[in-house]
Amino acid sequence: MKRLHLLALASLLTTASLAAHAEEIPLNSEASTEHFQTRVLAVDSPKHQVTIEGLDKRPVPFQLTDQAKALHNLKVGDKVDIRVTRSIDYVLDTDIGGKPAVSNDTWTNRASPDNLPGGEMYRTIKVTLKVTRVDVTNKQVVLLHPDGNEQVVTVVDPKVVAHLQDLRAGQTVEATQTEVLKVETSR
Repeated sequence: MKRLHLLALASLLTTASLAAHAEEIPLNSEASTEHFQTRVLAVDSPKHQVTIEGLDKRPVPFQLTDQAKALHNLKVGDKVDIRVTRSIDYVLDTDIGGKPAVSNDTWTNRASPDNLPGGEMYRTIKVTLKVTRVDVTNKQVVLLHPDGNEQVVTVVDPKVVAHLQDLRAGQTVEATQTEVLKVETSR
């Protein structure tokens, strides 16, 4: 994650009083869902490979793991229903001294409960951004990313500006992004 959205920072600052003495303050959550339907173009069960038709009608190959136990039931022409849900949660750590970081991506698979190919995959990414400076006069917050780059965010919402004096250099904002990929097939 290269940038923390200005909207997220605005929500971050308005959702909770930053002067609180709790260790972590939940600040904001955002979610979106994409849904599309396509069809299977090719199946190579021994190699655990499936090719589906992309949104632009071009073939899109997928390499599956050996956890795809029902892959042998998949046929060319089967309908594929794909739903991707993304959410991001922001939490302010009121302690001083945290470091920017990125967690490793973690994928967890859950197979379809029946014999049809499909299932769900979950991935979680955690990014910690460190507040390096707060300029109340110019209404700016400087965030340090894990890659060492700083980002200056200018706050324009008067409700958010009112809370800037409570934000301190050294505090961290942890953004946890979760993606859920759900795939169902039918004939």
